[in-house]
Amino acid sequence: MPVKIPDGLPAAELLALENIFVIPAKKAFRQDIRPLKIAIYNIMPQKERTETQLVRLLSYSPLQVDITLLHTSSYSGRNTASEHLARFYKTFEEVREKKFDILIITGAPVETMEFRDVDYWDELCFVMEWSKTNVHTTLHICWGAQAGLFYHFGVPKHSLGKSRKKMFGVFSHTHTKYQSPLLHGFDDVFFAPHSRHTEVRNEDLAEVSSLCILSESQYAGIYIVCTANHRQVFIMGHPEYDITSLQEEYVRDVKKGLDVPIPCNYFPSDDPSQPPVMSWRGHASLLISNLLNHVYQETPYDLGNMEPID
Repeated sequence: MPVKIPDGLPAAELLALENIFVIPAKKAFRQDIRPLKIAIYNIMPQKERTETQLVRLLSYSPLQVDITLLHTSSYSGRNTASEHLARFYKTFEEVREKKFDILIITGAPVETMEFRDVDYWDELCFVMEWSKTNVHTTLHICWGAQAGLFYHFGVPKHSLGKSRKKMFGVFSHTHTKYQSPLLHGFDDVFFAPHSRHTEVRNEDLAEVSSLCILSESQYAGIYIVCTANHRQVFIMGHPEYDITSLQEEYVRDVKKGLDVPIPCNYFPSDDPSQPPVMSWRGHASLLISNLLNHVYQETPYDLGNMEPID
């Protein structure tokens, strides 16, 4: 089934070139299906790119999904045109009375800051608290995952330190809990990209009995964490990244004169002049498809009957 997106969203043309089926809102209304309602709280600077990446992943499911794009009202970035936000995005205040099957909270390039120093921290906390009563399952990505673990459970983030500089590249991961519905069909070893300067640690997560580590990497550390009921999911990497995302980050940082490592396991022979290789597409699409299927089985037809998260 297709992803239902706002009429005219630029992502539609890009995804059509990849033979990914998206459906305009007007056409979707004629289908007698209760789609999964998904809100994307997009706090990445380049919102158009992130929304395209996430819609691409959501499209791999046979379920119809109805997407609402959200942006912060307490902070305005400089990388997305105000016209784009006005046309395709809503603020939290516009949807706070609504309920959703899934809320996705993206990452943001603010991880070296203290949480409370982030301009929109108070607003994000309000959204995360609201998610406990108005959202069945919340997916937190990268810094969004660190923020969620800190807000909901007091789990701190730690600097990687000068010796490790940045967790940057594509790393192999393994399961730590095979029974999770999020990991159905996964290979014993799979790959995922990371791009961050901070981390959460096993010893801190071990202090919270309601959290379970589903996957980790020998080198990159924790990857997927969730609550026992799978209603709060935290992903430390970027499964949504497309093939050039790490390359563009690397080129950007080099131009700024930053001491940044070459992304691991990404360029052939670690040569940045070579085209990068994508090795995580299958895992990423399966992860999101599993999430959608699980939520589809668990949410009531009438979202008004949704049970709040304790």
